[in-house]
Amino acid sequence: MKPSKHKMTVLSQIFKLIPRNLIPKLANEFGIDRQSRVFSPTSHVLALVFGQLTHALGLNDICDTLRNHCGLVSKIRDCVPPSRNGLSHANRNRDAGMAEKLFWEVLAHLNEISPNFRIQGRRYCALPRRFKRMIHVVDSTTIQLIANCLDWAKHRRRKAAAKMHLRLDLRSFLPNFILVKTAGTHDSAEAPALCVGINEGEIVIFDKAYVDFKHLWRLSQRGVFWITRAKDNMKYDVVGQHSAPKLNILRDVVIKLTGQRTSVWYPETLRLIEAIVEVDGKPKRMTFITDNFIWAASSICDLYKARWAIEVFFKEIKQTLQLSDFIGYNENAVRWQIWTVLLTYILLRFIAWQNEWKHTFTRLFTALRGVIWRCLDMGSVLRCCGTASDSVRMRGAPEQAYLPGFAQL
Repeated sequence: MKPSKHKMTVLSQIFKLIPRNLIPKLANEFGIDRQSRVFSPTSHVLALVFGQLTHALGLNDICDTLRNHCGLVSKIRDCVPPSRNGLSHANRNRDAGMAEKLFWEVLAHLNEISPNFRIQGRRYCALPRRFKRMIHVVDSTTIQLIANCLDWAKHRRRKAAAKMHLRLDLRSFLPNFILVKTAGTHDSAEAPALCVGINEGEIVIFDKAYVDFKHLWRLSQRGVFWITRAKDNMKYDVVGQHSAPKLNILRDVVIKLTGQRTSVWYPETLRLIEAIVEVDGKPKRMTFITDNFIWAASSICDLYKARWAIEVFFKEIKQTLQLSDFIGYNENAVRWQIWTVLLTYILLRFIAWQNEWKHTFTRLFTALRGVIWRCLDMGSVLRCCGTASDSVRMRGAPEQAYLPGFAQL
């Protein structure tokens, strides 16, 4: 089966998911429209999204390819291919706050036109199905940069990096909150901002780098259930037994913090669970703390194991999209690229959801990248790619196989 034809290129069909008037509206809001003459904000966003969809190696790669397809580019909302200096100048000087707001506006638009995208976008397969309430996972990923080019991002003498803090909704596998910062700030300092908007009765799961007992106390007061790992140097007294040890649950006790400051920051009791958890196929001893005294200890362990879903999210965007090679190295250009990566990700995720894509995110990316300039129906292309997983049909029995150049027996 061959893909059916379409009047627009695949690139144009992808870009069409962004509302036509949204980019000019945001450009006017951030004052960018006054800075642009020929190279419009819409052309700027298209160039960056194209760079992600094709895994472009640099500014020249983006500019030369768009120039070679200038006729097709002009059919996408009258966009123009950029010059190398023009694209570099736009990344360096146009407010990256527009890219951030564009991401959230597009995500809201996709949720509005298809409400089930947020609810059924993609359920993480290891998520415990017995939990019907919303589960949030908070973590960060470090984006390595070049130290001798980036004074703004230095966090050690010879290292520079940006850090993306993210709150992921496990129900839809979509981000709810994102912060892009330098790697110099500690994760725990960003925890309060990441938890804004979490409602009573919902669950949030942290890595132990985010442990801040003042913040955890405020979450408990709001009625939010939280789970994290205990730090090795945490000081506490055991004040009671919660449940008897069972199978992989080595200890399930009630504790009270005894540290000079932590006992003030979190004055109530906590629950501590020590268990053997399988990590990469190997058993590992882990200690969890939580403010929930109702759920079974095994459920607490299962919820924390579901936290590793965020690592899958980071792997998809860092290994599939262009988040390792940057086309600009000042702070504004790096932010433009990070937010464009996230924008491209949700566009591809929406396409996957629309077409009931059953394969990996990487395969979706490569399937569309190969036909980015073709006038083919995008859904038809993906349906044809799906047939590649069908079983192989043999033309004859193995003992009767015909090999050219060899005589048959």
